[in-house]
Amino acid sequence: MEHPEYADVVETALAKLDLDAKARLLAGQDLWSLPALPEIGLGSLVMSDGPVGVRGASWDPGDPSLVLPSPTALAATWDPDLARRAGQVLAQEARRKGVHVLLAPTINLHRSPRGGRHFESYSEDPLLTARIGAAYVAGVQDGGVGATVKHFVANDAETDRFTVDNRVGARALRELYLAPFEQIIADARPWLLMSAYNSVNGSTMTENRDLQIGVLRQEWGYDGVVVSDWLAARDTVRAITGGLDVAMPGPTTVFGPRLAAAVRDGRVAESVVDDAVRHVLLLAARVGLLAGAEPAVPTSRLPAPLDTETIAREIATGSMVLVRNTDQILPLDPAALSRVALIGRAARDARILGGGSATVYPARVTSPLDGLRAALPDGVALTYAMGADPDNELDVPRDGFTLRTVLRDADGDILADAPLPFGRVRWMSTDLPGGADFDALDSVEITGTYTPHESGTHHFGVSGPGPFRLVVAGAVLLPGTEPQPGGDVLNAVLGNRYTAGGAAELEAGRPVEISLTNLRPKGDFGLIRGVAFALGHRAPDRDDDALIAEAVAAATGADTAVVVVATTERVESEGFDRASLRLPGRQDDLVAAVAAANPRTVVVVNAGAPVEMPWRADVAAVLLTWFPGQEGGAALADVLLGAAEPGGRLPTTWPSHLADAPVSEVTPTDGVLAYDEGPFIGYRAWQRAGTEPAFPFGYGLGYTTWEYEDIEVAGDTVHVRIRNTGIRSGREVVQVYVAPADSSADAPDRPERQLAGFATVTAGPGASVEASITIAERAFQIWDEGANAWATIPGGYRVEVGHSVTDLAMTTRVEVAGH
Repeated sequence: MEHPEYADVVETALAKLDLDAKARLLAGQDLWSLPALPEIGLGSLVMSDGPVGVRGASWDPGDPSLVLPSPTALAATWDPDLARRAGQVLAQEARRKGVHVLLAPTINLHRSPRGGRHFESYSEDPLLTARIGAAYVAGVQDGGVGATVKHFVANDAETDRFTVDNRVGARALRELYLAPFEQIIADARPWLLMSAYNSVNGSTMTENRDLQIGVLRQEWGYDGVVVSDWLAARDTVRAITGGLDVAMPGPTTVFGPRLAAAVRDGRVAESVVDDAVRHVLLLAARVGLLAGAEPAVPTSRLPAPLDTETIAREIATGSMVLVRNTDQILPLDPAALSRVALIGRAARDARILGGGSATVYPARVTSPLDGLRAALPDGVALTYAMGADPDNELDVPRDGFTLRTVLRDADGDILADAPLPFGRVRWMSTDLPGGADFDALDSVEITGTYTPHESGTHHFGVSGPGPFRLVVAGAVLLPGTEPQPGGDVLNAVLGNRYTAGGAAELEAGRPVEISLTNLRPKGDFGLIRGVAFALGHRAPDRDDDALIAEAVAAATGADTAVVVVATTERVESEGFDRASLRLPGRQDDLVAAVAAANPRTVVVVNAGAPVEMPWRADVAAVLLTWFPGQEGGAALADVLLGAAEPGGRLPTTWPSHLADAPVSEVTPTDGVLAYDEGPFIGYRAWQRAGTEPAFPFGYGLGYTTWEYEDIEVAGDTVHVRIRNTGIRSGREVVQVYVAPADSSADAPDRPERQLAGFATVTAGPGASVEASITIAERAFQIWDEGANAWATIPGGYRVEVGHSVTDLAMTTRVEVAGH
């Protein structure tokens, strides 16, 4: 036990609990919390989704949250110190919201660029993932809040995620997918780990005894809580004996009364339940919820308060990856500008985060348009044009809508009437507005007014199970007779898919009444009971050719044209994988047209994962901003205008075309997804295939240049000296790769090279700086399937250092002895 002083208080508390209380403690009491047990001085433990913010114990957008950049952005900083501060500021947010456990970070790998939650994970490389993830965990737990590494394990895609059996060979499982979990547990001692929905090699993860007990507990010595992903626990006996401690959410789960019954009828030993309870009580002690136990981080040792907006902006600037910069067009010189054209819907309506359970609601957002307006000097004209609209689908109504919800019983009497910030409701059966009685609930109405900004045909629809009655401006668009399809359980809750309801001709500036009534609102979402549905809206369609022409007119004659292209929530979100890497809508046509009109076109790619860029050779600069969080627009202005350097390097390979990706399949066959590529994903697979990507792993340009002057290996440490040869201060990510130098017929099949370490350094113009990077023994090992153990492969190795996996400036050789 990491804190042996907790042993006595945990055992004392355990001894006071009867079987029913112990079983109840292992089951969620609602969507986000575990029950209090006053008889032992135990408070209720509250969990909340991350990883870019802390939503709190409800989906209420009226309780705003800080929104940091996406995990792909955090990994693109290659900066564990910054990741630790990100964790610290999120712990600060968690304490503000009364949250004890943050359900983050996601450390699954970028096996395929099609992965729907690619944006929510860090990297294709297990070492980079582990170092950023360990720092994030340490930062969260610095603040006395439990971090939850997830999803254990091989949860790398969304297609059939509840039922897919991922067949993963032992080498790939150990060298890739388990590796980040192993290192984070060793380095950061996370207090929780989340079991995934999927199966691995025939056993669903919440019941996978070999991995959850054999590897996690016995081999790695993990002492924290294993919590299920929401609705992932399926069988009482197999889950508790397979190493699961807590089944979420509640109040109905496979644990609780079902677990107590399984003990009483002899199917489960009470000692197994006791072990799980010990893990939960230890967590409670660590976060300060167990009487008689001082929290792991007393108030006196909490980090000094951090400025949330400053951290968000620093991560965003540090994560932006400049992948093209012809004739050093960037940074722009503000003093030399007279007119700037800013183009793209995402320049005005910022896409700051990915869709799904990671969604949180900020108090405010700085869009690229806001950021540039504030940063450009007086006298510089900033012209905005939307260009081609990337999204012609329905979305949650916000701007122009004034809404409330009215809950009624079967007699039509009002149970509750509450304001609604935008047109979506998500309520558990236990947290209806105004404390309304769920059993008495018969209908829910979203009602209010809409004042359109544009005249024309407005489209409306619904998301979630119904049936619905929809009335806009007195016209009945849905009559309330047909139920809506439920679909994926969590997609119903998250509201990823809309069904068209109808259209209405509306006049700009003239308010109209709107009403959406769910006539059968109560739903069973797996074991969750609640209400989840949404109104959908889309403004009048505009001709893309006309919109592109407006953008071209804005760009013509401007000193520079900045085009912001983006994915949408229908492209990158939890619940489904990507069918394509193409930008949605006619954004590619937009970029091509603007670039033809203005040779100084800068393209900003606002996407959490790789997209195809067929125009990349035709534009002056390309800057990747990921999902940059609430301060993304300010950070973008900093980078474009030279107040900050684009500090990011690619944490994953970007293909030219999806078809080029060596590993891309995410769709199971007969319920099975075979990881036939073995330990070759990401840059390892690209090297093996001999195909050149658009931009390789580790790549990124800054605003200065670097010369690698010297490399020396002393023991397990690589010393690298580099010099800033440019005219600006700058930051370099020094990357160290290890490559087998000798080959033989009986040598194991290994990657051409793999990341073995890295460090970030800064220096002024003309100055030199030294980086010292430790290489772990694991860089020279493989998993020996016959021996079921790690094996060091003796022989000569090249130690290579440089800017990226394909741009290596210096090499030396080391000899490694086997043992």
